[in-house]
Amino acid sequence: MKNEAFTLAEVLITIGIIGVVVAMTLPSLINNSQKKELEAGLKKNYSVIQQALTMYQAQNGEKLEANALENRELKTILIKYFDVLIDCGYGAGDQSKACVPMYEIANQNYKAAYKTYNNQTMRLSLLDDGQFILKDGSAIFLENSVTSLSSITVDVNGFIKNPNRWGHDLFTFQLMNDGRLLPMGAEGTIFSDEATYCSYTSSNIYNGVGCTYKALTEKNYWKNLPK
Repeated sequence: MKNEAFTLAEVLITIGIIGVVVAMTLPSLINNSQKKELEAGLKKNYSVIQQALTMYQAQNGEKLEANALENRELKTILIKYFDVLIDCGYGAGDQSKACVPMYEIANQNYKAAYKTYNNQTMRLSLLDDGQFILKDGSAIFLENSVTSLSSITVDVNGFIKNPNRWGHDLFTFQLMNDGRLLPMGAEGTIFSDEATYCSYTSSNIYNGVGCTYKALTEKNYWKNLPK
């Protein structure tokens, strides 16, 4: 009887084909996995922020309302309701402790720690009224100016890890005057104009700040992130 077997050349060709297929599919699989992690991180942190506000209400007998806050008071009130690893102080003013300093204040040619939704230079002014790192690595940034708005921004995988872009791993929520916490971009929030604040083509320095609502509600949002 004649025994049949693969030749060495056939084995090597098969291994080569498998290698090519893996090389072609692996980056896509890794990218999809990373997006799933970021999506899960957004949902988790949304819940964590809401829980902090709920704990404040339970302790004080009233909701935390944006129009009742003094300048930079939001950090002092909220930080105690989070599981904080590092208090980064503030981004502006005394920047000695800041995790993400506001270098843009002194230098118009600064290199920002973050980019916009479509990877352009982003202004950091919504991150400067309080910063702290949670024990799970997430970074919380607060905006609390009596002349503009009160917002809570979270980098779901920390400011050290990429992509460090609004609408990718950086997401913003607005604290409303009635105490509700709304994902930025939702109706009634200050950055709800999608064409300006969550656009593939917008050159606005805040492009991406309004993507949070879409990230939480649109089924294909994570599949269509700009490169």
